[in-house]
Amino acid sequence: MCGIVGAVAQRDVADILLEGLRRLEYRGYDSAGMAIVDGKGDLHRLRRVGKVAELEEALTQHPLTGGTGIAHTRWATHGVPSERNAHPHVSVGDLAIVHNGIIENHEALRDELSQSGYIFKSETDTEVMAHLIHRELIKNDDLLSSVTASVKLLEGAYGTVVMDRRDPSRLVAARSGSPLVVGLGIGENFLASDQLALLPVTRRFQYLEEGDVCELTRSQVTIFDRSGKKVERKIIESDLDHDAGDKGTYRHYMLKEIHEQPSAVRNTLEDRLEKNRIMVESFGEKAESIFSKVKNVQIIACGTSYHAGMVARYWFEEVAGVQCNVEIASEFRYRKSFVPADSLFVTISQSGETADTLAALRLAKESGYMASLTLCNVPGSSLVRESDLAFMTRAGAEIGVASTKAFTTQLVSLLMLVGAIGRYNDLSEAKEAELVSSLRSLPSVIESALSLSGDIENMAEAFSDKQHSLFLGRGSQYPIAMEGALKLKEISYIHAEAYAAGELKHGPLALIDTNMPVVVVAPNNELLEKLKSNMEEVRARGGLLYVFADTDARLMEGDTVEVLTLNRVDDLIAPIVYTIPLQLLSYYVAIIKGTDVDQPRNLAKSVTVE
Repeated sequence: MCGIVGAVAQRDVADILLEGLRRLEYRGYDSAGMAIVDGKGDLHRLRRVGKVAELEEALTQHPLTGGTGIAHTRWATHGVPSERNAHPHVSVGDLAIVHNGIIENHEALRDELSQSGYIFKSETDTEVMAHLIHRELIKNDDLLSSVTASVKLLEGAYGTVVMDRRDPSRLVAARSGSPLVVGLGIGENFLASDQLALLPVTRRFQYLEEGDVCELTRSQVTIFDRSGKKVERKIIESDLDHDAGDKGTYRHYMLKEIHEQPSAVRNTLEDRLEKNRIMVESFGEKAESIFSKVKNVQIIACGTSYHAGMVARYWFEEVAGVQCNVEIASEFRYRKSFVPADSLFVTISQSGETADTLAALRLAKESGYMASLTLCNVPGSSLVRESDLAFMTRAGAEIGVASTKAFTTQLVSLLMLVGAIGRYNDLSEAKEAELVSSLRSLPSVIESALSLSGDIENMAEAFSDKQHSLFLGRGSQYPIAMEGALKLKEISYIHAEAYAAGELKHGPLALIDTNMPVVVVAPNNELLEKLKSNMEEVRARGGLLYVFADTDARLMEGDTVEVLTLNRVDDLIAPIVYTIPLQLLSYYVAIIKGTDVDQPRNLAKSVTVE
């Protein structure tokens, strides 16, 4: 589920593999390992629990040399984090394998292979794959055909790279449900789960498609589709900044990415707005013909992206006059749903490889949706390739596991989508012009919100000894409260829950006491007076309120109420703006708690397993 790097070269590849793993650390992991075939044809492997730095230290004591190797950072699924469960896994000392994904029929295969005499040294499903391929290799003595035959027996998801010490001139990779990219060099070639890992050595990439098997040598890349037919995959020249992993002057990636949001939003908007209009063609060549027919929108996403979709539901129905439904991808794909006429299926994903969202898109294609659109941050990703339309959020590389700039650029992208579809429904030219004006103002408004950093850092002190927190919002700010609660629990490990404020009296009030800080998102809108009543319900029960409001809200501080004031902004973009102080609050609370801000425990950046 995490990082894969592989290389076939004339030079020693240990440093290349190690740097690739460093660049994939943002994905979250619990162990790291590397295997290399040396000049004598011997296979050497090092594995360590913990950070890539632990593997690097082991390599200084036990150097690995050779031109063919594979490396991996593991996020535990089958088996606890331990050295014996870490990748690469080896079969009979000959075959080494790294794998992202989950093999669902691993137990039956393990029993079968055990009866054939294979001895298992780990609890992982990956070792099952290693022995399975080795068994095929005994039959036909060809790695490519052995991998091809073996993957046909697998049920589940895999992105895997296999190496045979007896033939170190090649690597074989296979992809089903978990991404792999080929990096093209001169006299050397590479594989990885993310092109970011390979940017120091190449800018030319080929993405493997679903069901592809690939054979890699120093001089050649050969790709076969699921039917076994040799195919050519498009070569993409990457323009990503290879220094995106540099924290610069910031203490953490997350803080850097929070402060990058004004420029990230500018990038999202660039060349996509006319004077008073949204450029519909920025969503794709077919966008105009599709959007002119849309009467219903189905949004599918997970986690933070799901919260972005929930905000968009308010915008679609209020601004565009289009019915919108939002659902968690893992729920949508396992229930029978009704598809209204003229429905656009919209997926949202930072990576474009989120397993549940990708599976939902494939289901939607069989269910009668008019067309599909993805909002994504990674060009060439699976969702981008498999959707009818794609809109790139242009957030840039996001290293911190807790999403910040990816979320705000998703919101901006969704608001542009609302305007583009609304043009063919209830959105007048004058209202579209107002929407465009609000979008143009966003970068400077976000910069203003970021200037409150010092005040928010002081506020965070109140959370230092707390174990629980409530977040409240109403209307389109309710999903923002949900996102604020998610950020706090992700990186500070404080249990946080969000509620629509009107739901307080239906249960959550029982939790209110001086040990339960209550964070409230309170811009001055038509729901403010209702929200004030909800806050009084908290105060009357001795609760402590931490309120983010605008200058027109006229909320008074007191012994149990702390108010942080933001500049007044247009209601339409308020959800985007109020996200900023909640991100900063979670960051500074995590700093006080001393947690790992960028790589919180048990979490991964790109969730490519179900």
